[in-house]
Amino acid sequence: MKYVVLIGDGMADEPLEELGNRTVLQKASTPNMDYITINGRAGLARTVPEGLPPGSDVANMSIIGYDPEKYYSGRAPLEAASMGVELEKNDVAFRCNLITIKDDIIADHSSGHITSEESKELIESIDSALGDENFSFYPGISYRHLMIAKNSLGADTECTPPHDVIDENRYDHMPLGKDSEIIAELTERSRGLLKDHPVNKKRIEDGKNPGNSIWLWGQGYAPAFTPFEELYRLNGAIISAVDLVKGIGIYAGLDVIEVPGATGYLDTNYKGKAEYAMDALKNHDFVFVHVEAPDEAGHMGDMQAKIQAIEDFDEKVVGTVLEAAKRYDEDITIMVLPDHPTPIALRTHTSVPIPFAVYSTVEDKPDDAKAFDEESVKKGSLGTVYAADLVGKLIDLSKESE
Repeated sequence: MKYVVLIGDGMADEPLEELGNRTVLQKASTPNMDYITINGRAGLARTVPEGLPPGSDVANMSIIGYDPEKYYSGRAPLEAASMGVELEKNDVAFRCNLITIKDDIIADHSSGHITSEESKELIESIDSALGDENFSFYPGISYRHLMIAKNSLGADTECTPPHDVIDENRYDHMPLGKDSEIIAELTERSRGLLKDHPVNKKRIEDGKNPGNSIWLWGQGYAPAFTPFEELYRLNGAIISAVDLVKGIGIYAGLDVIEVPGATGYLDTNYKGKAEYAMDALKNHDFVFVHVEAPDEAGHMGDMQAKIQAIEDFDEKVVGTVLEAAKRYDEDITIMVLPDHPTPIALRTHTSVPIPFAVYSTVEDKPDDAKAFDEESVKKGSLGTVYAADLVGKLIDLSKESE
């Protein structure tokens, strides 16, 4: 048996009045996810343990088979692994967003989805000016970058994710607690350095949001994972454009597969991810495919963009995998799910349990769920499960089908 797990980041939502009290997942046309649900089994999964933040790091860690209560140490160390930045014992990795601040309001957590080429110039300028024996800055992809602090600096500082406080005053969300003044000072100094940077001047001329401040959050030490193959006696691979998801894969000992044109945004190479996933099954038992686009649309508060992202995910990722699986020369079990809700009305993540559905090319025992959405899966036979148990459950279900 082979396994493919398809993750549409942030797909789940809440009912919207403008959609007749339906969610965007209910509104979107999703024939392939519906097929998996109708011909398979469904339920709800709790991806975020109580007391932990409802981030993509925690939620995807659960889905990939790792209990965050045991393994989670912060978001940024996962991104560091993906970027090839090795952490020493007392190193603290921080996510370093390039954000847009207008009149002290956090206007955009992504600087208008600034290009990697532009942001690389900005982060290199920051590192040149602010980097020292205690702090180093590393350019990543688009607005997502990294800062490494030495000697446990900032490890216990309380930091707020910028996408949680869009359109709010930055002074209401500055760092708190131990070392907070040091972390806040880096943010303040960055504003002076970035304000008149040529990259930002050009973006403003072009009518785009500038990356006029850094924002530090998501910090932690390097985690210690038990290898996936040791836990589940199966080998695996992961496909994502997002560093934190790739970082989970690296710590888990999964092979990270790079797909040309995978951007982590609405213009990503959906079909390419699906095709690379099916090719990866030749040498792997498990393949996890993560698509960020619905989450980005949720953070933007753009209902139509989120509907389009969900429909693209369904057609180009789920549809491509489903069609190929039916022709594959081995039995395949497919699971489809979001990692967490990113409600349009809130523009940030919640920890509400998410829908999931499982389909096997082996003759299965379909249940009563007839569509892939937040409500319909409640009629499924799998009930509500802890997401960190899903990989084991997939393996058990496939044995029942054989």
